[in-house]
Amino acid sequence: MDYWAEKLRYILGWLITGTRGGAMRAKIIMALKDSPMNANQLANLLRVDYRTIRHHLEVLEKNRIVISVGEKYSVTYFLTPEMVENYAVFEEIWKKFREKKKRK
Repeated sequence: MDYWAEKLRYILGWLITGTRGGAMRAKIIMALKDSPMNANQLANLLRVDYRTIRHHLEVLEKNRIVISVGEKYSVTYFLTPEMVENYAVFEEIWKKFREKKKRK
């Protein structure tokens, strides 16, 4: 596995399983894989408060999982090229997270 994939595994492990809000961040990642969106579109799709979405997007952007294009209200979010390339790493972490939740 290459350097970025290992780094991504660590970052995603922490963002999804190691912190509160991991499930919401995972849902945002999955939604953005299907199509780039702005924060309002994500809030409507996931039926969550806009400020909650903005918070999670900031966390994901700071950790280089998503990138933003545009300004103010026209900002659109995309998965980073590294995230797209290594999406299987995310899927593996998300699967383990869901299985762990089922056992509780």
